[in-house]
Amino acid sequence: MVPIYEQIVDQIKKSIYNEELKEKDKLPSVRSLSNTLRISALTVNKAYDALEQEGLIITVHGKGSYIAPVDRNVVHEQQVKDIEKELSGIMKKARRSGLSNEDVLDIMKMIMEES
Repeated sequence: MVPIYEQIVDQIKKSIYNEELKEKDKLPSVRSLSNTLRISALTVNKAYDALEQEGLIITVHGKGSYIAPVDRNVVHEQQVKDIEKELSGIMKKARRSGLSNEDVLDIMKMIMEES
């Protein structure tokens, strides 16, 4: 179970990385998004705060939150970090399941061939 605020952060990051959201695009207000998703405004605020701390959005008091200028190199580095984090979790799960490095590599090769 991924916390809702993390799901919001991940979705907005994905939209930025895929250039669906571009610099200066305005995000929905905290109140608007919380009403749409039927969640607490505090949850949306927590997500926006996390995005602002990462430098992905800028919040202007009384005006709203906007997509910050994006350095493609920084975006690429963040994507690599995200993938490393996911792969690390997968390796921990593989270890708990008793899989060897070779087993995991075989699975990865199979997946890459299918993709």
